[in-house]
Amino acid sequence: MIAAFSVTPLGAGEDVAEAVAAAVKVVRASGLPNQTDAMFTSIEGDWDEVMAVIKAAVEAVKPFANRVSTVIKIDDRAGVTDGLTRKMESLERHLAS
Repeated sequence: MIAAFSVTPLGAGEDVAEAVAAAVKVVRASGLPNQTDAMFTSIEGDWDEVMAVIKAAVEAVKPFANRVSTVIKIDDRAGVTDGLTRKMESLERHLAS
């Protein structure tokens, strides 16, 4: 499965980069395939692996604020591996034509 998620500390002011970096460090240390952009981090693995990493990312943000908002979008498709890369390769092929 692929999960795209964002973790935001609420009440921490406008600059949340330090808190977000703490969450992204957790994701990168997980060893699971991942990509981060300006709005979301996507991570790929099985359900339990991905959810454990998202939970750890939320926990990494908690020291920065008493309240944390998490948004998650999941694409759970049986039999698909390397979905992060394959989806982007397919998109790029269509953009090139």
